[in-house]
Amino acid sequence: MTTASVETAAPAKATPPAHDGVDTGRLKAALDPEAHRIVYDQYLPREAADPLVGELRRISEVDRAHLVMLAEHGIVDPARAAALLRAIEELRGSDFAPVRGRPMPRGVYLAYEGWLIEQLGDETGGILHTGRSRNDLNATTARLKVRGPYLALLEAVDGLAGVLLEKAAQYADVTMPAYTHGQPAVPITYGHYLAGVAGPVLRAYGQLLDAGREIDVNPLGAGAIGGTSVPVNPRRTAELLGFTATAPNSVDAVASRDFALHLLSAAAVLGVASARVAKDLSTWTSEESGLLRVADTLVGSSSMMPQKRNPFLLEHIQGRSTASLGAFVSAAAAMTTAGYTNAIAVGTEAVRHLWPALGDTTDTVTLLRLVVAGTEPRPERMAARARDGFTAATYLAERLVMEGMPFRAAHHLVGETVLSALDSGRSLEETSRFDHDLAPDRVAAACAHGGGPGSDGLPPLRSELDAYRRRLTDHQSRWSDAATLLTDAVRKAVREPVRP
Repeated sequence: MTTASVETAAPAKATPPAHDGVDTGRLKAALDPEAHRIVYDQYLPREAADPLVGELRRISEVDRAHLVMLAEHGIVDPARAAALLRAIEELRGSDFAPVRGRPMPRGVYLAYEGWLIEQLGDETGGILHTGRSRNDLNATTARLKVRGPYLALLEAVDGLAGVLLEKAAQYADVTMPAYTHGQPAVPITYGHYLAGVAGPVLRAYGQLLDAGREIDVNPLGAGAIGGTSVPVNPRRTAELLGFTATAPNSVDAVASRDFALHLLSAAAVLGVASARVAKDLSTWTSEESGLLRVADTLVGSSSMMPQKRNPFLLEHIQGRSTASLGAFVSAAAAMTTAGYTNAIAVGTEAVRHLWPALGDTTDTVTLLRLVVAGTEPRPERMAARARDGFTAATYLAERLVMEGMPFRAAHHLVGETVLSALDSGRSLEETSRFDHDLAPDRVAAACAHGGGPGSDGLPPLRSELDAYRRRLTDHQSRWSDAATLLTDAVRKAVREPVRP
């Protein structure tokens, strides 16, 4: 017995890897920087600044508006208000360094106010809290604190909605099967699916903007809970701080943090929609389905398996999308423990997960935008799945109905035709004895009623997005303008401390 010699080709010379974490052999592009920040920097603090500085800055912002108002209305001596404003400006310029090193046995505000009294004396430093309580102060700073995360989330939702509508138009003619119960159902287009996804995103956009009306109510003047006998002007502090309304009831002003529940509720609904879309995209990007291909900049590799292209951002979307739902349940549960008055359970404990939850929802929406923008359909594969899944069957039954056949009889007849096609290995069009064009793209185009893919549903969605963008711009410009107005008012008060 002889052993046959086997001639093998010499192995191809491998290109030396760069070991830079970019070129994995199969993947040739680095992860998108925005996605990298979200998924790999998740354990880093969202704000580089000391959170104590942020809290003091918000308190001092309210103090500036409050002092300007008190001085303008002759409630306090304008010269003393000017001296106090100068000291506050110096503190802000130093990031509150003198205060940060102080003991705070009674909390941040009293330590901060105590330093001002030590520096300026009781006659000047002691006027700061005139006509005000920590209760209405805290209700106000909570609203100021949420502005940044709130605007970031609105901007992220706006970006996602814009990409969805852009891609919906781009892929309006790319036919694919719609799925029900995981099975091919009827032919639609990938653009029609994306336009459908834009629906809940735009609704969440509107709900978030509506919740913003509660953020825009100024609680100052409510005092501890029963208002104040000092003739303060909440309309003036509202103007200086960028609020659009004043609280009509002092109890509600300090007792309520409903704005947090409404923001979290809208964000939670948005998270649910995001997770459901991620589920679809995850299924359609699998090798078994193969309907979509995600760009190299949005997939991960395996440290062991060289062939892998993992659309792992979709898993981050699914996991992180639950943050606002969890925060909502936690906040609502905490609030139920308190009566309708100023309460730590409500003002502190219930809202402490609000800001990170809004940040996580913003990350979720941002990741979804990146994936939608960086994912391309595979038209031939989509058309084949629509054809081989007999998605024209419903259309054929409806054509028979329009020719006079009862629907249930048409339904039964077409079902038998599908079974015959499966048994013979032929298409529905080849098997049917009826003369109808059953090409999935033609069928999708014919379904023009009831918001089907043959209708143009994009114009009303674009109009809705435009309306929301105008409201977003109003928020941005009003809060920015208020910051300028307050700075100018402080400068004037410091420069011209004259009695009215």
